[in-house]
Amino acid sequence: MTSFPTTPAEHGRLAHFPITFFATTMGLGGFALALRAAAGPLGLGPMPFRAALGASLVAFGLIVLIYLLKAARHWGAVVAEWHHPVRLAFFPTTSVSMLLLATALLSEAPAAAEALWLAGTALQGVLTLSVITSWIGTRSFLHGHLNPAWFIPAVGNVIVPITGAQLGYMEVSFLFFAAGMMFWLILLTLVFNRLVFHDPMPVRLQPTLVIMIAPPAVAFISWVRMTGGVDAFAHILISLGYVFAALVVVQLPRILRLPFAMSFWALSFPVAGLTIASFLYAEKTGSAAHLVIGTGLLGLLTLIIAGLVGRTALAIARGQICVPE
Repeated sequence: MTSFPTTPAEHGRLAHFPITFFATTMGLGGFALALRAAAGPLGLGPMPFRAALGASLVAFGLIVLIYLLKAARHWGAVVAEWHHPVRLAFFPTTSVSMLLLATALLSEAPAAAEALWLAGTALQGVLTLSVITSWIGTRSFLHGHLNPAWFIPAVGNVIVPITGAQLGYMEVSFLFFAAGMMFWLILLTLVFNRLVFHDPMPVRLQPTLVIMIAPPAVAFISWVRMTGGVDAFAHILISLGYVFAALVVVQLPRILRLPFAMSFWALSFPVAGLTIASFLYAEKTGSAAHLVIGTGLLGLLTLIIAGLVGRTALAIARGQICVPE
């Protein structure tokens, strides 16, 4: 079994508030964007999207505030998370959340959306370089440390063009898209090698398998935004999203029987990405089949978000969150 270094045992729960909490804002932001994508074809109107966006902004602001307090009072715990071989990959969830919220705000407050996108893009670039430098630098990683959460820095890069292309930052969009696709292919090879030829992942990391859906689904959305249509490459990307979704569905009954952990939030954003991709494909091609798929995925996503919010609230009430590993 692989052992992970733990956070210093400072007193109080604040010291153990994990960077993984930002995965909740990724899920909530993705849910808001899925509702916006469904608003037209399903006749939902703007209110569900705006309510979800409001909840996402509140959650993000609250989590940022708490993590800044942690950094101010327990800097050693933040450093320990940065040096943790698994949690390191979750630091870009901060910039990814900013990029998702910028995308959601684009239709409501364009100026604020552009400012948030610029800040999120800059932070994403810094974190990508920092995380990858840590991977290939002097630190020692074991095969057991590798898991699908390592896709997060790559996924963050392919999110940049979704809003960047609409704002006119085409060169920046292609730059981040290229980086994201390159590292996705590299990490995909490494992750499959780890899953097939090495020990099973620890129980609390099993839900991260769902993350494999996100890169091709999000890449499809970005590619369509950059090129304006569904070409052969776009067909390949969305098809890969469905292929990985099928692989995950086979594993899902086993995953859902596992004890709840914050890693279960990994179920939310990938499903949101595939939902949005399906609605976008239906919009661009007039495919009734993809409209049905998108509608079904939106229903599933709604259940996932409701379940995760409820289960997280219960875990907080029981004192099961923000405790030493």
